[in-house]
Amino acid sequence: MTVVVKIGGAKAVDPAGAVADVADLVAEDEPVVVVHGGSTAVDDLLDRLGIDSTYVETPDGVVGRFTDEATMEAFTMAMGRVNNDLVATMREAGVDAVGLSGVDGGLVTGARKSAVRVIEDGKKKIKRGDHSGTIESVNADLLERLLGDGYTPVAGPPMLADDGVPVNTDADRMAAAVAGALGGRLVVLTDVAGVYADPDDPSTLIESVTTPAEYDALTDAAEGFMIKKVMAATEALERGATEVVVADANADAPVTAALGESGTHIHASALEDS
Repeated sequence: MTVVVKIGGAKAVDPAGAVADVADLVAEDEPVVVVHGGSTAVDDLLDRLGIDSTYVETPDGVVGRFTDEATMEAFTMAMGRVNNDLVATMREAGVDAVGLSGVDGGLVTGARKSAVRVIEDGKKKIKRGDHSGTIESVNADLLERLLGDGYTPVAGPPMLADDGVPVNTDADRMAAAVAGALGGRLVVLTDVAGVYADPDDPSTLIESVTTPAEYDALTDAAEGFMIKKVMAATEALERGATEVVVADANADAPVTAALGESGTHIHASALEDS
């Protein structure tokens, strides 16, 4: 079964452990697809270009980047650099890695969103000029062909919109779509040990989610950036993934640990009706 590993782009996430661990799994003939983010790299480039990073909150409480035309140009440049650097690092570790964006081979495609609903000053508004999209399909055949030939795909945004234009998409949700299309296990590596029942107390780690009641408790507990992780987990399982694990990127052998007992394990049974 293919393991899809999402490596976050936050400053607190060190990818070195994940790269070494993926190299070990690949050496044992385990099929792995890596999906990466790059939020820090995008923010850094925007700062150097003198462009303000704009984040908006949706009515659901999700905070995300608003991608106007100038930001999209910087986003594409920064994500390309992140992809190249990660591929080079993985190849140095002995992995025959191949870099892809969601545009390559129509890997990730879907509808473009030219406007988004946001909350500003406590009011719901429509903010236009967004360059982002909603993932509808994944070219699983491309990934399976690469895996079958011994390559390890390393993919990240942007995606290809239905009007033929590259647009931004959330990397967690891209990883979810890929894991679902491949029917694999998704490991989301982040800068905490998993989802906490009390977001401020690491001792309240939710270790396993197998029932609808436990799933409701999980969604109630998720706050801030973790809301996106749980949303991505839900989408992955709905699309066909067998399990999602949210785990610590900075742990020893983080992928292997997550495939064992570390992190928060969310199972497909958690989404079944009672």
